[in-house]
Amino acid sequence: MVWVVDTCMLIDILEDDPRFGEASARALDEHLGEGLNVSPVTYAELAPAFGGDLALQDEFLAGVGIAFQEDWVWQDTLRAHAAWNAHIQRRRAGQAPKRPLADVLIGSFALRFRGLITRNPDDFRTFFPSLVLRAPRVPASADPES
Repeated sequence: MVWVVDTCMLIDILEDDPRFGEASARALDEHLGEGLNVSPVTYAELAPAFGGDLALQDEFLAGVGIAFQEDWVWQDTLRAHAAWNAHIQRRRAGQAPKRPLADVLIGSFALRFRGLITRNPDDFRTFFPSLVLRAPRVPASADPES
């Protein structure tokens, strides 16, 4: 079953990020045989990285082996609706930090698939405890938190 790829992973690869680029590329390569996909939200988030050039963006995604034309479905909307409402309620109670809506949308989309490959798994756990998350293994020399 297909994995959904978070936007940050693709930006890491595209920009050859010195800290995460190689680890992100390796993580995607490890799951390539199972299939990789991006949500419509990630597709939109990538636009500035390609100056809005759709052909260039599509060429990059195809070159990395990632499908990018999977439709958003009503079930994704319902899950995002519930998760965003719960998050805002926790935030109003002072129990949650500010988070972008994009994380909720990407996570709700990923629930239909095998899981989400992201270097920010903690950003998704609160919203979607049942979502299977995979993070790249960043070498200790590249991880300042080690």
